[in-house]
Amino acid sequence: MVKLEEAREILRKNIHPIKEMECVPIMDSIGRILAQDGVAIFDQPPFPRSPLDGYAVKGQDTTGASQKEPKVFQVIGKIYAGQVFEGKVGVGQAVRIMTGAPIPAGADTVIRQEDTDYGREYVTIYQESAPYENYCDQGEDYRRGDRLISKGRKLDGAAVAVLASMGIDQVWVYRKPRVAVISTGDEVMQPGMDLQPGKIYDSNLHYICGRLKEKNHPPVLYEHCMDRPEEMAARIKTAIPQADLIITTGGVSVGEKDIMHQVMKLLSAEKLFWQVDIKPGAPTLAMVCDHTLIISLSGNPYGAAANYELLVRSVLEKLTGDSTWELQRKEAVLQNHYGKRRGVRRFLRGWEEEGKVWAVLGNQASGVLSSLLSSNCLIEIPENMEGAKKEEKVWIHII
Repeated sequence: MVKLEEAREILRKNIHPIKEMECVPIMDSIGRILAQDGVAIFDQPPFPRSPLDGYAVKGQDTTGASQKEPKVFQVIGKIYAGQVFEGKVGVGQAVRIMTGAPIPAGADTVIRQEDTDYGREYVTIYQESAPYENYCDQGEDYRRGDRLISKGRKLDGAAVAVLASMGIDQVWVYRKPRVAVISTGDEVMQPGMDLQPGKIYDSNLHYICGRLKEKNHPPVLYEHCMDRPEEMAARIKTAIPQADLIITTGGVSVGEKDIMHQVMKLLSAEKLFWQVDIKPGAPTLAMVCDHTLIISLSGNPYGAAANYELLVRSVLEKLTGDSTWELQRKEAVLQNHYGKRRGVRRFLRGWEEEGKVWAVLGNQASGVLSSLLSSNCLIEIPENMEGAKKEEKVWIHII
């Protein structure tokens, strides 16, 4: 039996970060991990531009302009965003200009149109503006050669927008993780089938696959296997060439139907550990076969869910380089009492809001799944504690 932190470390040592890259359209890159630095190849903006609608002039020509003593300029042209004025602004001259348009040569500021009479051939200006006061410099956003986005960053809307501003339409990202999920159990049936006496529907397969899909990483394989060691070993052998990680549920305890120990022998796999010193989900088994990590979780619904959160997510963080896989751990103040004494470290279902946490009332048993609907965190109760009392500080893990 190993401690939770030791189990995590063992698992992470036996998974290797994805190095393979693929080039995808920028519109399809949201949520992916950037595989190459995003370096600017030009200044942005690539020219001085106007920050507002108005008139481009020489700032020194406007000195002293006011409502009482306005100044008049000759309008020698008009430009919109996307256009270029070919001439040069001289003393006492102005160019009508719109937001985003390149500031003409010779001009160094823009007078707001609200501070003028909107003249077409001649414009009267009622407000002075110092040189470069209303003026967006070339390279105001970034300069050529700037590293704007470092590889390893998870691409979001802001990152994609910056890449697009650099003219990039294809981006190199690390490929998605390939995860296979296999549930076991003669007692398990798939949803849609008529429920037979003594049977239950397979929730474990759907929880794990669902959590993967929430991250936009659907499993490459998901299926159910009956309690037959040879069949399970064959399924895993089939999955190994196409998977970075294999997750199984069920068959890990000490009963006659707990087949994963036999499966490990049939695969000639290397056992990393069996049993983690926590509840729920203590009988977790980890092994390596043909350089592929296999994590076999408890068959109890909450046991499988809790250890997916506490163990598997850390593995996926190492595999993908995506830090959002890792659980966020923080302190919170318990708002109700949980008084059951346990000799082992325990994780309760809870609901956290603004630093306050409530243990989910009712049954916290490993076989109870529905209470996860009222949970957004796991409350950690250290070993050999008399539960946890109201107003006590506890560690929680946001799921």
